[in-house]
Amino acid sequence: MITQAELIALAKQIAAQHNLWPELVCAICERESSWNPWAMRYEPGFYDRYVAPQVARGQLPDVTEARARAFSWGLMQVMGQVAREAGFSGNSLAELCDPAKGIDVGCGVLERKIAAAEGSVVNALLLWNGGSNPAYPKDVMLLARKYQA
Repeated sequence: MITQAELIALAKQIAAQHNLWPELVCAICERESSWNPWAMRYEPGFYDRYVAPQVARGQLPDVTEARARAFSWGLMQVMGQVAREAGFSGNSLAELCDPAKGIDVGCGVLERKIAAAEGSVVNALLLWNGGSNPAYPKDVMLLARKYQA
């Protein structure tokens, strides 16, 4: 079983490979999953808004894959649909619970969120969270302090 210290080291390593602040990635992991690599959460509203239209158009005939895309997975709680849009090609979205895979995909998504937010970490964190919690960026930034080297 991998320890939290090992997960933190892995998150910092992968964050650095993506040119991201390691403490930011660690804070997202803590905030999203409490460092539980097996964390998953179904988001029915996400399914209705983003996945169901694809099912209706016949773009996602596999019911299991369609539902799995409305779950957030692993340490960074990456939405299955977002992972697929980011190019994740694993056979099962449950593979995002593998710490290295999940963090790598999550870091790639975070890079794109920061770019979309024109470099604003606060706005990128709002995008990461879907804008549903205005306090999310502040919460993450406070957590990040404890992961500074």
